[in-house]
Amino acid sequence: MYVKTEHDGFRYGVHHVQAAAEELVLWTKRGKWQKAERACMDAISGKVSPQQARDAFEEAAKEEGMIFPE
Repeated sequence: MYVKTEHDGFRYGVHHVQAAAEELVLWTKRGKWQKAERACMDAISGKVSPQQARDAFEEAAKEEGMIFPE
């Protein structure tokens, strides 16, 4: 999944759970962010699947307005 960056027109490819967790700390909205952060940490420790973390991260990215348009 690609998300926007602080530089207009640039995108960042989030291809694994660690990258998603690192990207989340840069965002300001904390609604779905908390669920995504927890899902990423749980995926890193093997408690949930990477797909569950991806789904939560995508929801947080949409809420934050960070999905990079295709």
